[in-house]
Amino acid sequence: MAAERSRGVSRTVLPGGLRVVTEFLPAVRSVALGIWVGVGSRDEDETHAGATHYLEHLLFKGTKRRTALELSSEMDAVGGEMNAFTAKEYTCYYARVLDADLPLAVDILSDMVTSSLITPKDVDAERNVVLEEIAMNEDDPSDTVHEAFTAKLFGDTPLGRPILGTTDSINKITRDQIFEHYQARYTPEHLVVAAAGNLDHDTVVELVRQAFGPALDQVAEPAPPRLAGDQRGSQAGVGTTLISRSIEQANLVLGCEALARTDDRRFALGVLNAAFGGGMSSRLFQEVREKRGLAYSVYSFAGQHADTGMWGIYVGCLPSKADDVLAICAEEITRVVEGGLTDAELARGKGQVRGSIVLGLEDPSSRMSRLGKSELVYPRLEPVEEVLASIDAVTHDDIRAVAADILTRPKTLSVVGPFDDASAFQA
Repeated sequence: MAAERSRGVSRTVLPGGLRVVTEFLPAVRSVALGIWVGVGSRDEDETHAGATHYLEHLLFKGTKRRTALELSSEMDAVGGEMNAFTAKEYTCYYARVLDADLPLAVDILSDMVTSSLITPKDVDAERNVVLEEIAMNEDDPSDTVHEAFTAKLFGDTPLGRPILGTTDSINKITRDQIFEHYQARYTPEHLVVAAAGNLDHDTVVELVRQAFGPALDQVAEPAPPRLAGDQRGSQAGVGTTLISRSIEQANLVLGCEALARTDDRRFALGVLNAAFGGGMSSRLFQEVREKRGLAYSVYSFAGQHADTGMWGIYVGCLPSKADDVLAICAEEITRVVEGGLTDAELARGKGQVRGSIVLGLEDPSSRMSRLGKSELVYPRLEPVEEVLASIDAVTHDDIRAVAADILTRPKTLSVVGPFDDASAFQA
């Protein structure tokens, strides 16, 4: 249980397998705290679809010691912020408080994670809230087109299904199913307490030990990081998905399967993506918006999971311009596959990725997220200097190789807009 310490980051494993990871930031007067759970929507079977996100809502509804109002009012009373999010492969409950109020934040978040009641009454009340959230996402065509793209790419698998679940799955799921999910997944060996800010590691460890109490009585080792999944070997979806909507804009996502989270080529793909469609100087932005004025929003993106990933292009344009925009995107993909990047583009791509990483670590919340996420889904916490060196080491040959592999893969196209015939679009 001795703490491991390196460059301001300390790590301790408590009985039961609970990990506490902190980073001391002396220049701030606050602390960002997160309790990370190694469960996401891809861990659900069909009968539990949406349970992970539903459970995230329910943990704010009251514990054995606090009502829902008391949970929020105690945090509000010290000017703190508290929230949560659910992803495909993990869930996080987080707070940011003044350094003096860290004991309260540890107590509240730990209370929620270990002692939530999840009463039938709260389950029924929150069901409508979750359904409203699903409806809100479905009302946003940019969200809808990304969901449709993911569903087409990964198919009817846990990774391809929406994090929120569907209207049907949320209406069907029971309190017992959600509580079963809670008891099975929210155990110390699957939890990481991450904190960054003006703190003392040993003090945080003792606060966590007291807050979790009897939950640490079981003997267990920490769950290993999520380095694999059930998607490897699955055939990525191809073709076109059309969701017809009477709206003024066409929303398009064109893309393909890409790299897993720990693939060494992820740095080259990140640099390529930045130069290709990651900013106002990128090829896509210049060709589609600046030169031709065909779209207001256009960008490329990359996402990674344990065993696979995605790369794609999003465009929002007038319906009458959709064919022209897709043709330009196809041309630019071909051009970068055949010719790579210029020296200037390579330098800009590296600078953009490097800058976004460093600027993103300027506040305690980002630092805390880096600690928690790394503990759950990476083999180790990569030093920032090592990551930056890997970005700087990307060469033209690396760019050409990753472009030839990834950007030439069969494509999936998702369209949301005022169209009737999916066959009119070619992925």
